[in-house]
Amino acid sequence: MQNIKSVYFIGAGGIGMSALVRYYLSRGVAVAGYDRTPTPLTSALITEGARIHFEENPELIPHDCRDKETTLVVYTPAVPADHAELAYFRQGGFEIQKRAQVLGTITRSSQGICVAGTHGKTTTCCMTAHLLQQLPQGCTAFLGGISKNYSTNLLLAPESPYTVIEADEFDRSFHHLTPWLSVITATDPDHLDIYGTREAYLESFAHYTTLIRPGGALLMHTGLQLQPRLQPGVTLYTYGRTEGDFHAENIRIGGGEIILDFVAPDTRIADISLGVPVSINIDNGVAAMALAHLCGVPDEDIRRAMASYSGVDRRFDFRLKTPTAVLISDYAHHPAELARSLESIRELYPTRKLTAIFQPHLYSRTRDFYREFAQSLSLADEVILTEIYPARELPIPGVTSQLIADCLKPGLEHCICPKAQMLELLATKETDVLVVLGAGDLDSSMPQIEALLKAKTAHH
Repeated sequence: MQNIKSVYFIGAGGIGMSALVRYYLSRGVAVAGYDRTPTPLTSALITEGARIHFEENPELIPHDCRDKETTLVVYTPAVPADHAELAYFRQGGFEIQKRAQVLGTITRSSQGICVAGTHGKTTTCCMTAHLLQQLPQGCTAFLGGISKNYSTNLLLAPESPYTVIEADEFDRSFHHLTPWLSVITATDPDHLDIYGTREAYLESFAHYTTLIRPGGALLMHTGLQLQPRLQPGVTLYTYGRTEGDFHAENIRIGGGEIILDFVAPDTRIADISLGVPVSINIDNGVAAMALAHLCGVPDEDIRRAMASYSGVDRRFDFRLKTPTAVLISDYAHHPAELARSLESIRELYPTRKLTAIFQPHLYSRTRDFYREFAQSLSLADEVILTEIYPARELPIPGVTSQLIADCLKPGLEHCICPKAQMLELLATKETDVLVVLGAGDLDSSMPQIEALLKAKTAHH
């Protein structure tokens, strides 16, 4: 890594990749790359000094990224194997690494605080980073979403021993990490296109636990079907909402607020107000507070920082909150996440009509879980499905959103509406509490949906 003068990113605009783009820019390295489509994030990276183009063409690779002795190539596993620019670097004998390998190198030169699990990773990471920012030396953090407290997905603290990293199980990426502290939030099977079986998925997590370095610790959510395999000298803690070594007590939910007491083996912090008051954040908050406590953040600072935590873009993101209209954007794209999201909204608004718009993400995930998706979505009063967002996949014959629609609770109000016609449909509908769910690109329509609902509430 010492003689690297330039870094080239294939998939530069991805949320995890862009944090590394920013990291290398901060180190004064020449940064260039490719992405499929321009987005507000790629525009920000270009403004910050990255040279990014949007046509898959090896001739557009800048001159200073063509020397294999001084160039590192970083790619995301979501890029197809036959990508022309990737092929150019492979044939040229360049050093090519997955994003996770680069993060692994960074964890080995610091005390890595890694959050793994099927869901809750990004929120728990962002909360943890915000809590550690209360320490005089702060922390470095590579986040899987844009933190609303800092308006970025990268925090830099060269003097801090701590690096917060999201440990992603997709493509076994997290096997490249060497954590010092790690949380495992959940192990509900996902990514079966990679793993094939639930057993293989769980085995992947068990292997990940062997990577935690002696002197460190694993915080595992209670009730997981996971047998960790820890090295000697690694401490195992459990955590959960109401049980475990770290847990919450005296939970008060109401009036759009959640207040709780945080209980650790050696302390208790009373009356903590959750900055983003949704019930899934009780679990995420307990994990983040446990990590901060183990890193020596004082109790009073933990209490203050939890109250000032303002969330992550697209993670239970309130876009509108009025007496007649609520609009929430949430990245939930796995059946268990959808259920938690909808249950959390129900808790906050028990008497109001809940409409869910869901854009399924990946054909393979829809094929594997369409019944479970339908079961989760049936928690809403009305469901609007869009077509499947393919991401890295080609269509699978017979796999469409209709599979989910056919399994919804009998009598549930629902329809399938192409993304392109969503605004027209919403213009004709009366919605009360509306949540837009999924990891695809429907989120790019949120500003228009928000404007439409604002205009409607103005007329009432």
